[in-house]
Amino acid sequence: MIPRTAIIADEALKEAEALCQTLREDDDGVRRDVLAHAGSRWALGILHALGVYGTLRHAELKRQLSGVTQRMLTKTLRALERDGLLLRHETDEKPLRVEYELTALGKQLLLRMSPIWTWVVEHAEDFRHARHAFDRQTEAGENIHRSW
Repeated sequence: MIPRTAIIADEALKEAEALCQTLREDDDGVRRDVLAHAGSRWALGILHALGVYGTLRHAELKRQLSGVTQRMLTKTLRALERDGLLLRHETDEKPLRVEYELTALGKQLLLRMSPIWTWVVEHAEDFRHARHAFDRQTEAGENIHRSW
């Protein structure tokens, strides 16, 4: 007997494939672009920060994303804004004040990504073990090839 979770997973995959088959040819480029940058390390961090803390300024976002460069943050914010995932607000203050907030579309993406993040956190130790085993196996294979 096939486990219920396997049946549910198979059904979900079939539904996803059926949805993908409805895409027009020009939708494929949009889909790839959005997945490429919305799924990036920095974009997910931005979406998460805005989802948790609400409207944030550029400098506040930079503080939330340890290691992001000014250039990469700006580039990622522009891409997310272009795809309608966040809004950029400028004020008339001197100096100029710029704030960012999630759109409804951005919130929807964040809600769908959160279970993936949770799954990754829950399985972090599994990933560490798999990487350690892979690295040991790779090192052993390299040592065999070096002796030739």
